[in-house]
Amino acid sequence: MPTIFTHPAGPLGLAPWFRRLPRSLIILAAIASSIPDIDVLAFRYHIPYESPLGHRGFTHSLPFAITLALLLALPYRSRFARAFTFLFLAIASHGLLDAMTNGGKGVGFFIPFSTRRYFLPWRPIRVSPIGATNFAAKAGAVLRSELLWVWLPFAIVAIAGMTFTRMRRAKS
Repeated sequence: MPTIFTHPAGPLGLAPWFRRLPRSLIILAAIASSIPDIDVLAFRYHIPYESPLGHRGFTHSLPFAITLALLLALPYRSRFARAFTFLFLAIASHGLLDAMTNGGKGVGFFIPFSTRRYFLPWRPIRVSPIGATNFAAKAGAVLRSELLWVWLPFAIVAIAGMTFTRMRRAKS
């Protein structure tokens, strides 16, 4: 899995493509993008990794992303569709990034409908060890990998979104 510091790169990179999002929604999406990793608590309760409730299981699934996005978008009634879409992309990006790592046992994108776990064919992101002690030993390599394969591409996406928005405003 990428680190908790890196999952917010998705919503932060996508935000400029959404017209006039409230700052509160962008912050909420950045936080929500890390919520799927709440499933690391499964280890504490001896729930096996491979279980639908294990790590990278249900909380990394698309049904979970839809449900959480629906709930979190409720306060944004006047902009519900945009808020839901943005939050869904933010939360779903978590599983997508995890499926791009070089470790773990895959992501259960379709739990509870299927327990099969997936990786993407291209997996350039170094997996972050679980736990502070394990992370400290590999932090440099993991963070360099995330800067190159997550933060840099999402920075480019954000710059493109800002440029596109400015060009659209200039034409108006």
